[in-house]
Parts: sequence; structure tokens; C-alpha cells
Amino acid sequence: MLRTLMSPRGAVTAPHHLAAQAGAGVLRDGGNAVEAMVAAAATIAVVYPHMNSIGGDGFWLISRPGKAPVAIDACGRSAALATQDWYARQGHAAAIPTRGPLAANTVAGAVSGWKLALEQVGTKLPLRRLLDDAIWYASVGTPVTQSQVDYTTKFLGELGTQPGYGATFLHDGRLPRAGALQRFPALGETLSRLARDGLDDYYRGGIAQAIAAELERLGSPVRADDLARHQASVVRPLAVELSAGTLYNLPPPTQGLASLMILALFDRIRGDARLDSFEHVHGLVEATKQAFLVRNRHVCDPAVMRADPASFLLDDALAERARAIDPRRARAWPEPAIKGDTVWMGAADKDGCMVSYIQSVYWEFGSGVVLADTGINWQNRGASFSLDPASHLLLAPGRKPFHTLNPALARLNDGREMVYGNMGGDGQPQSQAAVFSRHVLFGQDLQQAVSAPRWLLGRTWGDMSVSLKVESRLDPAVVAALRDAGHDVEIVEPYSDLVGHAGALVRGGGVISGAADPRSDGVVATY
Repeated sequence: MLRTLMSPRGAVTAPHHLAAQAGAGVLRDGGNAVEAMVAAAATIAVVYPHMNSIGGDGFWLISRPGKAPVAIDACGRSAALATQDWYARQGHAAAIPTRGPLAANTVAGAVSGWKLALEQVGTKLPLRRLLDDAIWYASVGTPVTQSQVDYTTKFLGELGTQPGYGATFLHDGRLPRAGALQRFPALGETLSRLARDGLDDYYRGGIAQAIAAELERLGSPVRADDLARHQASVVRPLAVELSAGTLYNLPPPTQGLASLMILALFDRIRGDARLDSFEHVHGLVEATKQAFLVRNRHVCDPAVMRADPASFLLDDALAERARAIDPRRARAWPEPAIKGDTVWMGAADKDGCMVSYIQSVYWEFGSGVVLADTGINWQNRGASFSLDPASHLLLAPGRKPFHTLNPALARLNDGREMVYGNMGGDGQPQSQAAVFSRHVLFGQDLQQAVSAPRWLLGRTWGDMSVSLKVESRLDPAVVAALRDAGHDVEIVEPYSDLVGHAGALVRGGGVISGAADPRSDGVVATY
């Protein structure tokens, strides 16, 4: 996409065009933005399976005119059996495996989030209508994307031996071909059962029993009781005031705090910085370092978090962090990076409801375990737990794992409202900051703000280095200035997947404007 698309009625943006169109179809049929998002979420779980599934988690921000934003935490907790001793008995006393049944140690919360979000706003259409497109694509077929081929190829060595993976994602034992139809009949039947029996069946019905039985048979610690105990919850979003308006994001266990801190810090130090100048990029990178110092030391299950996350957003705390930023020199950066792959999507309807939503299985294809009876690819989010008793991320039964996921929302002083987000581990808050600052603080066209060259401090999409990765399209003079300031700059290809897939919707003046990332397979679907 080269231009921002606009509509007076409704819009959905997603990193896969079929998901965006599924959501827009629900809007055309009279559904609201939340219903459109459920349709998009179900569809993208089928058509973009390397990035997410209904075996993962999800987080929502929902905004309606005249009401405070609503945040929904649909994060699954660790299984009751998931203890340090249990892993030691399986021969893993030092660390949780990152793939396979032992990595599938948390409940998948995404479907519970769909249910709670629909309950929050009410429904206009039957559940079957919301799941129709996903059921069709799973049963009849959807074309394999080049992105799926690339990541299947890259990680086949660690995924190919996992239960159910080859039978589901390989074609007669071979790598899939881009454009070839792939079908997921078992997943299609599961989605059909959810449409017929209700979303709660995933946790307390026949689907739950099938999930639990197969996970136990494969060696996962997750049991039927873990599923039955699970509930998504409405939580209070974190918020911070900027010169341009109020920003909202999810509280822990997500890294929403980091997203808010980056922009709040940059707003304090930007001075007379120009769009995509050294001062702009350097300022955001150094703000990212300060935010990640807080995130890496504190963010975890809120029930055991030792600090109040809102305290880091107070004026005095932000001022102290801002003073630690050198406007000309890069801070040394040895901090470990965080891995994660995800989808972000946004929706807006004619009545003023806007949704920012993110859904993930953690790493590409999650644990790699695909349950044959239900067709569900299970996440490996619980691999982010630590088995070190001194760690704030220590594994314990019933704990929420740390999440890179964080959907963003802004209510601006000029009356506009914006939902925005990005996929990709450490890159999520950084790309959010790039897109928001470009469009809101510097006035760049929305689509150009998404398409423009971005950067990434740390890793995402399979690279564990902590260098500052910069797309080659960034101004060479700015790149040189970054190097001179002490940044460990690594040039990556233009429109690189490394910086993730961003998107945004902005409502203002009776018009909804939308942007999708040219790095993805996505579009903005309007009506």
C-alpha cells in the first residue's frame, strides 16, 4: 500500500488480507467492531498459522464513545503440574524446553478473550456468522503465504519432529509451496463446534476434553482442570499523558508498560527533533533502553510483581529516566533480547467503537505441537518462565507468563482516536513508537508512517543479536550519525520482516483512516 485508505463507515486492518476482509464483511452485515475482530482473529488463525492460532493467547483494548477504554487479558496460566520438580523429573532441571509438549505448559486464552469481548459490547450477529470465513478456509483451503514457507524452512529442524506438525503443515512430508492450497479439516471441525456449542466449549465442554486428553497423552502438563479454571478478565489499562493526548496499553504480564514509557520519555526529550532525523531515531532508541531496563527487571505475573507498574509512568519517575538519556551518545546495551511472533489487528465501526487486538503463539508455530483431534497448534508461551528460584519469572502453578504482546490505543487532544500495534517480540513497542511519533508528533501521513524504514534494538523473528538493526532505506547520514554516537548498527534489507508488521487506524472528522504494513500480507479492508 502506498496511500492511506479512508472510509466514513468502517475499517479493519490486519497482516493478512483475508482476515481483514473477513472482519470488514462482518461490519457490512451489521456487526460491530468487536464482532469484526473476532471474525478476523478466527480467520487469521487459519490463514497465517505460523504467527498465531486458537491455541495461543490474546489481549484487547476496546474504545467506545463516552466510555473509558476496556482492556481484556486473555492470558492462560501455567498448568497445576508445571513445577520445577515436575520439569526436573522430565530431565529438565535447568530450563524449560522451547519446543514440544513440555513447552506446551500453559492454557491457551485467546478464545476466552473473544467470548469476554463480545459480552462487553453485545452482539448483533450469530457466532456462526463470525466464524464462517475461518471455517471455510480451514475446510476448503487457503493459499500458503511466502512468509509461512520462509519460516517453515528456517525452523523445520526444530519443528518437524514435533507431534502433529508434519502432518499439518508439510505437504506429503515436503515443504509447502507458496500459493498451494492448505487445508486444516480438524481445525475447521473445531471451529464449527465452537460456532454450534459456544466459545466456552473450548474450556469446559467436549473440545476441552479432547484438548486435555491429547495434551496429556503427548506429555504436556496441561489437564482438563487447568482449562476449566481458566477465565479471561477485564483489567484496568495503563495510561500516560503526552503532549498530544492520552495513551493506553495493557498492564503486566504484557510489556505494555514499555510501550508507554518509550513514547512518554521521547515526548520529554524530543525538543526540536525533525522527522526521521538522528535526534528522532536516537531519542526513541535510547528511550527504548530505559523502558526495557524496567521491563526486564520487573514485568511478570501481576500477582507476584514487586512494583506497581503505574509508578513508572509518574512524572517524577519519567523525568528521572529522561535525565539518564544522553542526547548525543548511545548507552551500552548488553541486555538480553526477547523472542516472539504475533499478529496485531485493528477494527473500527460506524458507531465509534474501535478495537486494538493482538493474538500470538509466542514463537513461530508456538510449541510446534498440533493436536490431531482438534487441529489446534499449541503455544509455547510458558517457555518464557524461568526455573531459577531467584528469577521474577519463576515457574509456579497457575502463574501468568511474561508477554511481549501489547495492543495500543491513543485518545488525542485534537479529538482523534488511534489504535495501532505491531508484531515481533522486542520490536513491538519500538515500531509502535516509530509509527505513533511519525504520524502524531511529526504529522506524517499514516500509511507512510507505517511504510517508512524502521529499526529494531534487540531481536525478533529468529535473530538473537542485540545490535541496532536498521532498514537500508533509512537516510545514510542518519545511519552514520547513529554509528558515530556509539550505536552498534547492523543494516538489514529494505522492508524487512525483522522489524515486524505494523498497522493503525485513526478516526477523526467523521473519517476512518487505515494503514497496513507492506512487509506483511495485509491490507486495510473498508466499507
